[in-house]
Amino acid sequence: MWTWRFAMAFIPKDARWYLADVVLEHQVEGDPRNVVHVNMHLIEAASPENAYEKVVALGRDSELVYANTSGVQVRVIFRRLRNLNVIHDELEDGAELTYEEKVSVPEAEIASWLCPRDKLGIFTDREFKNEVPNYMPQEVMRSLVEEGFTPSSIERET
Repeated sequence: MWTWRFAMAFIPKDARWYLADVVLEHQVEGDPRNVVHVNMHLIEAASPENAYEKVVALGRDSELVYANTSGVQVRVIFRRLRNLNVIHDELEDGAELTYEEKVSVPEAEIASWLCPRDKLGIFTDREFKNEVPNYMPQEVMRSLVEEGFTPSSIERET
């Protein structure tokens, strides 16, 4: 049996691209529920330390307070990173961006990961869930209406 041990992740000396999962929490005033987004960002940096600094700054810059479409205050809080990984390949068609490794995975678990084409995110309609707090910024709704969308086609019920 092989055992691999590394003091740190392997970072190629010419690495310049990183993938970062930024965790942002939306809190709507008066609503005990929160909405948490994990946003994956592509970061260009000269080193892992530089990538970390850049993505933390990006997360902090994402913090804001605004009024939703009902005039209620929404606060966006940068909670930290979920993950930060180097991209080993050059960015080009078919480049591997990240990977996961698991051992002794039962067939049922593998089957639960697999998704038919029509259920993939890019091929499914956006589902509105009424149980989600209204965190739609007024400014974003105004821009969408200016582009020809109607509030009823966009807005979630609160």
